[in-house]
Amino acid sequence: MSLRTRRRGNGADMERTGQGGTVAVMGRRPLIGADFPDPEVIRVGDIYYMLSTTMHFLPGAQILRSYDLVNWETASYVFDSFDGQEACLDGEKSGYGCGMWAGSMRFHEGRFFVSFAARASGRTFFYTSEKVEGPWKKTCIEAYLHDGSLFFEDDGRVFLVYGNSEIWIRQLKPDLTGFKEGGFARKLLTEKDDVFLGHEGAHFYKIDGRYYLFTIHWPRAGHGRRTQMCFSSDSLEGEFSGGTVLDDDLGFANCGVAQGGIVQAGDGQWYSILLQDHGAVGRVPVLVPVEWKDHFPVFGCKGKVPETFFVRDNRPSYVYEPLYVSDSFSYQTGPEGLCVLKKQWQWNHEPDPLLWSVLPEGGLRIITGKICSNVTQAVNTLTQRLRMPATAVEVTVEAGELNEGDFAGLCALQGCYAMAAVTKQCGRYDLVMIQRLKEDKDLRAGANDYLPGKVAGRVRLAQPSVRLKMEADFSGGTDQVSFSYLEPGEGKRWKRIGPRHALYFGLDHFTGCRCGLAVYATRKAGGSAVFKDFRYEAKR
Repeated sequence: MSLRTRRRGNGADMERTGQGGTVAVMGRRPLIGADFPDPEVIRVGDIYYMLSTTMHFLPGAQILRSYDLVNWETASYVFDSFDGQEACLDGEKSGYGCGMWAGSMRFHEGRFFVSFAARASGRTFFYTSEKVEGPWKKTCIEAYLHDGSLFFEDDGRVFLVYGNSEIWIRQLKPDLTGFKEGGFARKLLTEKDDVFLGHEGAHFYKIDGRYYLFTIHWPRAGHGRRTQMCFSSDSLEGEFSGGTVLDDDLGFANCGVAQGGIVQAGDGQWYSILLQDHGAVGRVPVLVPVEWKDHFPVFGCKGKVPETFFVRDNRPSYVYEPLYVSDSFSYQTGPEGLCVLKKQWQWNHEPDPLLWSVLPEGGLRIITGKICSNVTQAVNTLTQRLRMPATAVEVTVEAGELNEGDFAGLCALQGCYAMAAVTKQCGRYDLVMIQRLKEDKDLRAGANDYLPGKVAGRVRLAQPSVRLKMEADFSGGTDQVSFSYLEPGEGKRWKRIGPRHALYFGLDHFTGCRCGLAVYATRKAGGSAVFKDFRYEAKR
């Protein structure tokens, strides 16, 4: 089959397409080399939608769109706020590792449905909309229903399948406001093996009259890695039996490819999008072909992801918007002076709209609103995902309006963070490189950070404006980041500040490392900085 190169659209991913509207997939590498965890995939007509976990970042519950399962763009987000109950930076408290966990997405009787559990508030949310762009109507149950999967039965009943180690199915009220009194409920599956992690990540389907429950499972025996499981039954009341359908790490660090949904393409072929832990870059999606044998799914080839395969392209001429973007921060405001940032940006936590703005002449202004110990406590940190194998970002920081003790700059945001920042000390401006080392950070779930970072580099600035660069290297599990600044004068050149910094994926944040534009105060709130001409370059 002869191949031709797809036209590249404004920095979007580029794939090779074959004759007949097919797309060649390199099966042994991630589908998207960035943190899009817990993928849920559905098809509506010729459009595929993928819901991904966004944790504490806002707007939340990101929905991607594709016409070929290979190239993706952001279609929408489901919600803009947690209403102050999940992801607020209140004093030293934070919502890291909380917020939206693994969700479910369905299209039923002309409406989109999204559900997910929120760890901090202990609630389970349901959203419905006629359009994927919204508006979305919200309901919730005052119970934490882990890794739930929405299921609509042919007779109109609606269920949620959820749990960890024990997987349950319970009937919901039609309006999704609670469990139906006297409704169907039973335990579908119980963990029986010696495991690091019991059955979770449920995805539930009815296909050709038979019921299928997909879970992940992390046994201690054998390879000792996470695997994809499937169990099936001919009725909701019957026994669900099955086993492992995929046990593969794609040759990377014994990190198993598992957890995600399945979808049938318009040509009848089946596929699954699963996640793989990939170090500091986060949890990345992997596309796997699925076939059926004796009414049971067969993932890949002999339980492994094949080297290459082809998928049908429903719109070969379509040009996708990039998942990562440069930004001049030159926006037109709405009738009430409101500004909507590009879809690729997300706030680190619940943003304070009074503490950020886009200037008429261009530039993002962030004002400090509280006293912080370090950058992880900063309000209104604006972020984008970093992409493997390497990403370089640049931004100009104008810091003339900082207060004494303020810091403003470019950060690699995670538990073991690093940052290049302009700081004002004794009326002078310095550029510093600050880092949090692994030995100084608890990476377990729920661990907060109350201490100042370690200053590992310092340069005196003649003026409070500087061009910064951050380079992240994830190739082969390198997981390092470095910072440099553009020296002033006629012979401008980039000069490193501070050492290379090691990055780690931890359960404290439970997300991949991101680049962030951040300002925080250590003595007095009210100072500000302006960020201009942000540049993003993902290296292949």
